[in-house]
Amino acid sequence: MIGRHLSHYRITAALGAGGMGEVWRAEDTKLGREVALKLLPEDFADEPDRHVRFEHEAKVLAGLNHPNIATLFGLEHADGKHVLVMELVKGEGLDEVIARGPISIEEVIPIALQIAEALEAAHEAGIVHRDLKPANIMLSENGTVKVLDFGLAKAWETEGGDSSLSLSPTMTRNATLEGVILGTAAYMSPEQARGKKVDRRADIWAFGVVLWEMLTGSKLFGGETVSDVMAGVLRAEIDLQELPSTTPTALRQLVRRCLERQPRNRLRDIGDARIALEETPGEGELLEETAISTTPIRRSRATVTWLAAMIVVGAIAAVLGNVLGTNREVLNEPRRLSIQLSPEQQLSTTGSPLLVFHPDGRSLVITGESGGRQALFRRFLGITEAKPIAGTEDGQSAFFSPGGRWIGFSSHGRLMKVPTAGGTPFIFGDNQ
Repeated sequence: MIGRHLSHYRITAALGAGGMGEVWRAEDTKLGREVALKLLPEDFADEPDRHVRFEHEAKVLAGLNHPNIATLFGLEHADGKHVLVMELVKGEGLDEVIARGPISIEEVIPIALQIAEALEAAHEAGIVHRDLKPANIMLSENGTVKVLDFGLAKAWETEGGDSSLSLSPTMTRNATLEGVILGTAAYMSPEQARGKKVDRRADIWAFGVVLWEMLTGSKLFGGETVSDVMAGVLRAEIDLQELPSTTPTALRQLVRRCLERQPRNRLRDIGDARIALEETPGEGELLEETAISTTPIRRSRATVTWLAAMIVVGAIAAVLGNVLGTNREVLNEPRRLSIQLSPEQQLSTTGSPLLVFHPDGRSLVITGESGGRQALFRRFLGITEAKPIAGTEDGQSAFFSPGGRWIGFSSHGRLMKVPTAGGTPFIFGDNQ
């Protein structure tokens, strides 16, 4: 197929294959952009009624417009093939990331938050994914999460709700059928596995399974056959004690509520999951809480590091004293704080303020530069690394919302905000 043309699309590489068809990387020769082409199986053309329904669903899906959802550009018919033209997301599949082991809490929260935002936007539009799994979630090169294949499982169904296609193995990149785990079945909700009618709560179950796998680095439901996997989905014990000990209580409870087998007992709205994630402390914040409770005297004299620059900040020390409940007499004298960035990062020469503390005093946002480009970085006082905040490139003049749930900043004449826990930036004003 490589080098072949389908309509005005030139196929350049294979991306994957599965029960829903083959996926190829291609060049749109008319618009000069790269796209992903999903070639639907040949037997699809033999069922005109199903194709009409699929085309209708594709139109609905094409109307989804959200930064965390991969865009469906259109449905083409070329050389006797039915082809979905989709946004090409450059990056790494979440399944590949999980295969390397557990993901840190600090990374899980922004990833999960963006997945929840994508599901929330789709659910509000009346669209249920029904095939959410790590292989359908991409982490793009700029840190944005993209959810793929929204609603295609429903669009694919026969009138009677044939579920067999949803049990097919997921095969990506250079995988072969031998040894491939039947991934989709492992993310089915119990009601979906029983062939019952499903709603948005099926996505919430799958979301909980994905959360579990990100935190543990292992499958919640595994097996050599579909029957083995389905038996686990329907009956296997879900032991929350298997989650890492550093998992925040709020995140642990969110996983539990998503993985209730009875739909009526499950979390009813993914928007509630989004709110819970926004309010969940990260691993760095948990470390700070531990430090505060066990070593208050040492915390009252805490020092933090930044490149070679030393900043005398008596006022900041006083604020930290109030937040952390330390001895005010001890903090009467100015304290010397320093913060260290990695070698490829440096303090910005533009924008003010260059650093701002979270209202709880446990982390701060730094205006810095990396690779010659300005961006915002978040740094926890108990963690040595300042991590870039996705979507804040060229940002400056950072500030926290009063409750600390949002980071506001200025970029190219616009006022922006991004969830403190990580997620998609939003424009909320013009500062010109």
